[in-house]
Amino acid sequence: MNFNLNQGIKGYKEMTVVFEATAARFGSGLVEVFATPAMVALMEGTCQFSIQELLPDGYITVGTSVNIRHLKATPMNKKVWCESELIRVDGRRLSFKVEAWDEAGKIGEGTHDRFIVHAKTFMEKLAS
Repeated sequence: MNFNLNQGIKGYKEMTVVFEATAARFGSGLVEVFATPAMVALMEGTCQFSIQELLPDGYITVGTSVNIRHLKATPMNKKVWCESELIRVDGRRLSFKVEAWDEAGKIGEGTHDRFIVHAKTFMEKLAS
């Protein structure tokens, strides 16, 4: 199946750092700053939603690889956002460049890969 996705598709998603997104809450650290796992989730979500509407009904993408660097801490109540760009399409394999920012500058960067699957079939295989 041809999914008609092209390089250059961009995504954007933002959020405010709340306690639930901190290292102290995730258990990935001891202080109330934006957690690396929360940043990864923001990056994955940005990529997912940037192309979801372009996929046929019933299809989604699942994350397969994350290679990021968390460059600096962001305190609670600050706005953070992610920008993504689809940089490679290889059949059902998609590669994205991701960058995360807060009001003071860049806080993270890297790449993220996703794979296109049919949601129902994917879940049926997991159940069997």
